[in-house]
Amino acid sequence: MSEKLKLYGFNNLTKALSFNIYDVCYAKTAREQKDYIAYIDEQYNAERLTKILTNLTDMIGATVLNIARQDYEPQGASVTILIAEESMIPAGDTQLAHLDKSHVTVHTYPEYHPETCLATFRVDIDVATCGEITPLSTLDYLIGSFDSDIITMDYRIRGFTRDVNGRKLFTDHRITSIQDYIKEETLRCYDAVDINVYEANLFHTKMMLKDVDLQNYLFNTDVYELPPRVRLEIMHNLRKEMIEIFSGRNIY
Repeated sequence: MSEKLKLYGFNNLTKALSFNIYDVCYAKTAREQKDYIAYIDEQYNAERLTKILTNLTDMIGATVLNIARQDYEPQGASVTILIAEESMIPAGDTQLAHLDKSHVTVHTYPEYHPETCLATFRVDIDVATCGEITPLSTLDYLIGSFDSDIITMDYRIRGFTRDVNGRKLFTDHRITSIQDYIKEETLRCYDAVDINVYEANLFHTKMMLKDVDLQNYLFNTDVYELPPRVRLEIMHNLRKEMIEIFSGRNIY
C-alpha cells in the first residue's frame, strides 16, 4: 500500500492467502519412490517449515505469539503459528504458535503414483491476517523456498471496515491480480492463468513451470544412463502429471 487509509476504530478486514505448491519427481523403482518420500520428508520436516514460516512472519511485520509443530509417521509435517500485529512476548515454550489476530499454517503431503513411477510432494500454506497486514508480499519468498513445479494461489478479502465518515470499505488496497505481487523474473519461468471474481474480492492464480530439465526430475539417476526412448516416456509422463495437476482434472 502506498499510503494508509484513515479508519474509524479497528480495521477488521480479513485477508486470507492459500498457497499450494507441487514438486514432481521420477523414481523408477518402488524402493526409489520410498527413498524419495523419505528424502522429502527429511528436507521439509517441521523444524525447517517452522523456520520458513517465522521468516514469513517477520516479512509481514507480525510477531509470533505461539508455535505448534508436528512430524508424522509415515511422512508429512504440520506447523501452525499464531501472530500479532503489535510487538508481544510469546507465551510459554509450547509447540503451538498462535496469533491474536492472524495465523499461518503449513502442511506437507508426499505421495507417489503406483504405475508411472512419479512421486509428488505437495505443500499447503495458509496465511490469514487482519488489519493492515497483507501476506501477498511474501509470494516470491514462498515460491523460492520450495521446488515449485505447479503453484496454485487463492487470495480473498472478507469483512469490511469504515472510514471516519462511516462509509464501508470492503478492501483497503488495490488489487487486480495475484501476479501483480510476483516478480517478473519469477513469472517468466511459468505459464500463469488468473480466475478472479472481483465482485467478491476473490482472486485465483495457477502457475506451471515452462521449461522441464529431465535431470532435475530424476532421483538417484543420471539422465545419460537412460535410453532415449525411456527419456521420452518419462518426459511424456511428467508433462501429463503436471498438466493434470495444473488443470485440476483427469485429462489423459
